[in-house]
Amino acid sequence: MSNLIACAPCCWGVDSSDNPHNPNWMSVVSEAWLAGYVGIELGPNGFLPQDADTVNTALYFKGLEVCAATLIEPLSDPVYYESILNKSKQLCAMLEKIGCTQLVVIDVVNDVRNQSAGVSASAPRLDDAHWAQMISTIRDIASIAKNYGIRVVVKPQTASYIEFRDEIERVLADLTPADAGLCLDTGQLYYAGMDPADTLLDFADRLEYLNFSDLNEGRFNQALADQIGFRQARINGVMCPLGEGVIDYRAIADVLAKINYRGWITIEQDRDPGQSATAFMDIKKSRQLLMDTGIFV
Repeated sequence: MSNLIACAPCCWGVDSSDNPHNPNWMSVVSEAWLAGYVGIELGPNGFLPQDADTVNTALYFKGLEVCAATLIEPLSDPVYYESILNKSKQLCAMLEKIGCTQLVVIDVVNDVRNQSAGVSASAPRLDDAHWAQMISTIRDIASIAKNYGIRVVVKPQTASYIEFRDEIERVLADLTPADAGLCLDTGQLYYAGMDPADTLLDFADRLEYLNFSDLNEGRFNQALADQIGFRQARINGVMCPLGEGVIDYRAIADVLAKINYRGWITIEQDRDPGQSATAFMDIKKSRQLLMDTGIFV
């Protein structure tokens, strides 16, 4: 089995463009290339330069391509609706210029859901009005993206309003395949109480993009026991290189072969940017795991 393998700037702790502790964007691109990856996600808006020619030139010389961009916003809040659509237009215009055709839409980690991350029974759900707002916003983002030849995929996110199985099912019921596809993250599925391999199989007909991540078992269990929330769990190092955590990637490999998945797979290892010194070694370990399991050859 061979798939296109990428990594994301979050592996270096980059989850916003304005954090003064972020590594230099060229260092991230260079380390991704040196570790043997062929693609990279664009990361939060503004981390990589917003000039398409600059990005194209840098990635050309490293033999990399942008596999996807992410739009992480409070999708259910009508106050941000116009701003979200404006950001969508700007981002899609850039993606068109750099030849990227996938936009991952994610509901932002929020204070209400942060403390109950991973615990479905205690997590407050959106009311119907805010849920309808979120679906409408996603549908409008997807409509904008189509004008630029870009496909939207929705990603469930720990500590957001699209996290647990019932929320994934509801999103897919409300959005048709023509509206959007699905991106699933193995580590975040486990965090939300789902078996990653079984879930990939269950949603195979809507699956268009994959994120691979892994969880340190001890830190994950402690995070749930102490109810410290997802933000603090990330800082505490709950994410680890593939193969060093709780996810069974041989079972994942079997599922990918069964469903004949041939899309992009992007490695993610959320962390604090102050802990990025081991990022290069970690992404090499993760890539090696994919080779060992036959997901990438």
